[in-house]
Amino acid sequence: MAATPQDPESPRSPQSPQSPQEKPAEPGVRISSPTGKWILLTTVLGSSMAMLDSTVVNVALPRIGRDLDADLAALQWTVNAYTLTLAGLILLGGSLGDRFGRRKVFVIGVVWFAAASLLCGIAPSGGVLIAARALQGVGGALLTPGSLALIQASFHPDDRARAVGLWSGFGGVGAAIGPFVGGWLVDGPGWRWVFLLNIPVALLCAPIALRHVPESKDSRTHRGFDVLGAALGALSLAFVTYALIEARSGSVLVWVTAVAGVAAGVAFVYVERGRSDPMMPLDIFASHQFTAVNAVTLCVYAAFSGFFFLAALQLQVVAGYSALAAGTALLPTTALMLLFSARSGELAQRIGPRIPLTVGPLLCAAGMLLMLRVGEDASYVADVLPALLVLGLGMVTLVAPLTATVLASVDTGRAGLASGINNAAARAAGLIAVAALPLLAGMGAEAYRSADAFDAAFRRAMPLCAGVLVLGAIVAFATVRRPAPDCRRPECRTHGWVTAPPLETGKRG
Repeated sequence: MAATPQDPESPRSPQSPQSPQEKPAEPGVRISSPTGKWILLTTVLGSSMAMLDSTVVNVALPRIGRDLDADLAALQWTVNAYTLTLAGLILLGGSLGDRFGRRKVFVIGVVWFAAASLLCGIAPSGGVLIAARALQGVGGALLTPGSLALIQASFHPDDRARAVGLWSGFGGVGAAIGPFVGGWLVDGPGWRWVFLLNIPVALLCAPIALRHVPESKDSRTHRGFDVLGAALGALSLAFVTYALIEARSGSVLVWVTAVAGVAAGVAFVYVERGRSDPMMPLDIFASHQFTAVNAVTLCVYAAFSGFFFLAALQLQVVAGYSALAAGTALLPTTALMLLFSARSGELAQRIGPRIPLTVGPLLCAAGMLLMLRVGEDASYVADVLPALLVLGLGMVTLVAPLTATVLASVDTGRAGLASGINNAAARAAGLIAVAALPLLAGMGAEAYRSADAFDAAFRRAMPLCAGVLVLGAIVAFATVRRPAPDCRRPECRTHGWVTAPPLETGKRG
């Protein structure tokens, strides 16, 4: 008789016993069973929707800008509106699944994401597109942690690690092919199909989930929802992002929103400190290692997000690549991560995380400096590929050890929470980077319409990204230490995620 798995945790959930009536309808599902295959298909389809949109939109930006007559600020918001709501709500999304049912919240997230994608696809203006992207992020915050929580809640303990690995690996494949698919769609039927493609995926995913995925929840895990904390966190990010993107105008509104962003951030800390069940318990930062690794996360994912935002534009606006060629050009980074991330994690277990977390950012910095060779009529083999290979090697070196060190720096019972915070921190760093980097590089509102102007700004931006990575390497070398031998290890060993570290849940069965 198959053992009943314990009720696992979402990225937000602390440990809590599960009442008998709240166990999945079909506990202990095996991967080899028909139900197990349906569950994997459902969760991969759902999470891939969000993963694709995190990587594919960058390739479509030049065409979106031309068709909607949008300036650079509108393109920044097209990326950041999605990241803003996703980063601000992803911890809350896991909590909602625990309380109301993981399958239910996951399906709501899939349907919500598809509806927002439809709105993106028919958007008549940049403002409507930006609003729809923000709604997409809300759906992503519901389905992204929900897909992993469903796997943990449904599978037999002996199959759980393998199921998580398959989910993470297939999600990485989705992230890898995203720019390629996006480029093909942009050059073919048009950029709107980058968003409309999500609709048939959702129409396939939601019915399968309702028919084949068992429901699970743990209503005793949370006494309440930290809606105020989530709102303050999102408002702080929104105000700061607005101030950075609109800073070129120097208006009074920019200064007001900047001050409001700082005030909201202070209020967020105050609220989280005073709540009995906060979204982000501040005492988790009592671990110096956890705090240090999150500082490294902020540095490296700020640089990654800034790089991928600008590189897709540089290849098209300056080097003259088509959208398909630009998307294909970026494949080596995620391909290397898919092939070698598991081995990198194993190496870090043997030698400790300090060297990988120091060397990895330095390699990434070197790759970004090599991108300075990419100019007008750049050769892919001689100019673009070497930079992306070095960057990909650096990402392989650091991402898996980064996740492992986050999990190892807190008690096992808080591993899911630690992973959720680290994932949100990476997305917040990317949000700020996409807002601030064009400003720091001196990009004008119409820079992407001029090859010369954009190239000049790109050449100022890459050293800035490299400098942030060097800072992350210094922080890692000075603060990261070898974890205890019996610490928690990641289950997501194979992945190709470039926008944030892979999520991990809390306990294992």
